[in-house]
Amino acid sequence: MTKPEAGDRRPIAARDLALTGRVAAWLIRCRASPDGISLAGMLAGLLAGLCFAATWWWPDGARIFWLLGAALVQLRLLANLFDGMVAIGRNIASPLGELFNEVPDRVSDTAILLGLGFAAGGNWGLGLAAALAAMATAYIRTVGKAAGAPSDFSGPMAKQQRMALATALGLWCGVVPVSWRMLAGWPLAGWVLVAITLLATFTAWRRLSHVAKALKR
Repeated sequence: MTKPEAGDRRPIAARDLALTGRVAAWLIRCRASPDGISLAGMLAGLLAGLCFAATWWWPDGARIFWLLGAALVQLRLLANLFDGMVAIGRNIASPLGELFNEVPDRVSDTAILLGLGFAAGGNWGLGLAAALAAMATAYIRTVGKAAGAPSDFSGPMAKQQRMALATALGLWCGVVPVSWRMLAGWPLAGWVLVAITLLATFTAWRRLSHVAKALKR
């Protein structure tokens, strides 16, 4: 994980919470590795995807898998939050920081969205479409940054919105009756993936237009 610059951090309201600060301070005292935290977040993302996929593979245990998946998505986000805070708090930067900053996120996004594709009746192609759209938003942000434009974290379907939908879906499907996991004869997971695909595609286009305008200036 690189030591993020002030203008190059995703705006996250939870970063300013007192509890978040105390946890980050504890990690700093423990000399936790920002890169290690990034890898832990990737592991949580991979396990979340497996849990979502398991709702289709083992339907008898779907309720617990939905809830575990939702919890692991949040653990992935917490790792994304604390790796940067620890890097700043310890005033360190890794020579491989950009790789640890970006690659685990792409792996996590892909695993979670593919897992939701399997949860949507084994429709892994729909999960792949959502994963590609999500990857496009990150690709345009990083290309824009490399070209000299500011990092653009705009939505409407940035990482936090994608993971909020995945978490809400997991919690809903984990507590409601089985019949409530469908809408118009189609799994709710399918509808969520369609929304992510369409809105992430729009987000990618929006970020691309922002990058073009910034570079022209």
